[in-house]
Amino acid sequence: MIFLYDLPEYLRPWKLATLLLGITLLIVGSFVTPAPDWDIPISLIMAALAYLTAPWSLRVILERRWRLWPAMLFATWFTVDGCYALYWYFVDPYALALMRDVNFPASLSLYGMCGVVWLYRGSLSELLAEVRGLFAKAGSR
Repeated sequence: MIFLYDLPEYLRPWKLATLLLGITLLIVGSFVTPAPDWDIPISLIMAALAYLTAPWSLRVILERRWRLWPAMLFATWFTVDGCYALYWYFVDPYALALMRDVNFPASLSLYGMCGVVWLYRGSLSELLAEVRGLFAKAGSR
C-alpha cells in the first residue's frame, strides 16, 4: 500500500501541525462564509483525504510515474470532487447542484497547494537546512 509506505511522513509533527492549522481554518471558514455547502464534516473529510493523497499525487506527476497516473487522477478527483458530491448527494442535493461547479476549482487549487506543502520527505529542520544550503550555493556564485 502506498500510504503505509509513507506512514512515517504522515506522522511528522510539522505535517500534522499544518494539517491541524488547515482544518482549523476550514472550520472557522464554515462559520464565517455564507456558503450552503461548507460545513464541518465535509471540511474534515476533504482535509483528511488531501493529507493522504495530495503529496503522493504531486510526486507521481513530478517523477513522471506514468503507470500510476490513472490511480493519481482517481485519487485527485475523488478527494477534490467525488467525496464532496457523494456527501452532498445524501446531505443536501440542492446544495450540491448549486455549488458543485464552483467548489471544484477552489478545491483543486487547495489540493495542489497541500501537495506542495506536504511533498517534502523529512523533518522541518532537514527542510530548513536544505533551503539554507541552496541559498548558500546561490550566494557563492
